[in-house]
Amino acid sequence: MRVRELASVRCGDKGNTLNAAVVANDPDAYDLLVDRLTADRLGAALAPLVEGPVTRYELPGLRALNFVVEDALAGGVTTSLRLDGHGKSLSFAVLGVDLDVPEDHPAADRSVDG
Repeated sequence: MRVRELASVRCGDKGNTLNAAVVANDPDAYDLLVDRLTADRLGAALAPLVEGPVTRYELPGLRALNFVVEDALAGGVTTSLRLDGHGKSLSFAVLGVDLDVPEDHPAADRSVDG
């Protein structure tokens, strides 16, 4: 199951730092994201682009996770040679992160991938 089946994502950038807000569709999806979408998991998924640490902040009242990803934008908007490699375009990479979900989890019946 991919993040896109459980949440919306909004990314932005400030200098060479990516900020990714992952907002769960419902409480079951939030619980699953808290368990499975760790800082290490997101860092591994973005590894070809990210050179710095990933820090995760939980916002349970908003059913959201906020990730701060350092050294993620090849120097930032004004110095990067990447074609549209800035924060907003990376939201699609976050939405595509694959999560290992147990078949009996309440959110598992939403999967469109299999």
